[in-house]
Amino acid sequence: MNMIQPSASARPSSSLAPARMIAFGSAALMEGFALIGFETYVDPAAETIEGLMHELMRDQQGALVVIEQSLARNAGRNLARAQREGGRIIITEIPEIHLSASYHSRVENLVQEVLGATALENRE
Repeated sequence: MNMIQPSASARPSSSLAPARMIAFGSAALMEGFALIGFETYVDPAAETIEGLMHELMRDQQGALVVIEQSLARNAGRNLARAQREGGRIIITEIPEIHLSASYHSRVENLVQEVLGATALENRE
């Protein structure tokens, strides 16, 4: 049986450090993220989030950061900078458990501002 080998450029680079997986939020949400291997920070103070974001940027670390929406809405300077710049740090907001049914992401709000309030309605 012939196997196709990926080209050298398609193989993962062994020099890349693994990205950190970090989650900020309430205890109820963080329990699940801890089970799947995330570093979790339960009800973190703004200073904790800012310090960690500063560390990630200073050390040029890759990270997937999951942050509860209420914490992201009050972003400090370093979190806001990481959200603007993108790149090595990917930040995704998640709703609080009790608000998940009424959650609206920033992207959804932007789409509605640009295309109108009905742009995302279900059209069957």
